[in-house]
Amino acid sequence: MPHAELDLSAIKTYKGSHRPSKVTTTLEGRPLRPGMRFAAFLEGLPAVLKADELKAVARAVVGARQLGKPVVVMFGGHVIKTGCAPVLAGLAADGFITHLASNGAAAIHDTELARFGHTSEDVAAQLEDGSFGMAADTALLVNDAARRSAAGREGFGEAVGALLLEENGPHVQRALIARAHQLKIPYTLHVALGTDIVHQHPTASGAAIGEASLRDFRIFAASVCRLGGGGVAINLGSAVIMPEVFLKALAVGRNLGYPVKDFTTANFDMIQHYRPGVNVVQRPVLIGGRGYALTGHHEIMIPLLAAAIYEYAQTEIGDCQPHAEQPDRCACALSGKSENHRT
Repeated sequence: MPHAELDLSAIKTYKGSHRPSKVTTTLEGRPLRPGMRFAAFLEGLPAVLKADELKAVARAVVGARQLGKPVVVMFGGHVIKTGCAPVLAGLAADGFITHLASNGAAAIHDTELARFGHTSEDVAAQLEDGSFGMAADTALLVNDAARRSAAGREGFGEAVGALLLEENGPHVQRALIARAHQLKIPYTLHVALGTDIVHQHPTASGAAIGEASLRDFRIFAASVCRLGGGGVAINLGSAVIMPEVFLKALAVGRNLGYPVKDFTTANFDMIQHYRPGVNVVQRPVLIGGRGYALTGHHEIMIPLLAAAIYEYAQTEIGDCQPHAEQPDRCACALSGKSENHRT
């Protein structure tokens, strides 16, 4: 026998034309055309979801520099391997990044590219015969930097940058860690013992690596303490180390009474992971601020973010009060609108 069917004749309906809706034609993207300028491309993106968030992060960076607030960029090794070091170095040179922070892998890849012009070994092939990670010259420089930092007053990342510049390798000018040293901005190096290829060499000193990395944590925490009231912290592709370091630095700052709230965070990665989601995007801004999560390949998303930053710096900056650390590198001067610079 047939099954019973629900009678729909008494359904209550309404006119779709009168219904509140989330998407309208005003939010749609605009057609692209050959030869269009980036400003037109950016303006023509659909005004929804991640396109809007990308623009919000770029505006937050420009706004932070107008206010003289830090822009802290954290990253993992894959960012360097995908060719993004020169993009970040350009942003740092133009005053849009005030602090760079990475895990050990990023500094190692940057070091090898600076010295040899190549990096990233065939792990599967070299693991088979035990030669994976056994580059003695790479390990010697990074481990010497740890000892130099521990014995003096330099940070770990600062010492790596200094040694690269002293050596003056053939590709040092594209090295992000060396460029940070030239620009006199912090590049802090945050190491978990046993995770990097340089740790498996006899030149490694656990005491020196630990002391140097701990000093860099304190340098990093000093920048995090100043994020409140408009700063920006961006994590690029570090799934564990940098999100954990960031959360501890934030806890230290608040414990010491710094008002670290009302700032912007963002996580850019190919896959969204748990720790960046909670330690960068969510927890830090619960008492004020905004967190964003954008997913995509570094070699596309990082240059896209950089281009948006430059565009908004050029088009949206009016009068600007110079910031304390680098008064000649405020965002209005960098955007070519130095006539709006107030002294």
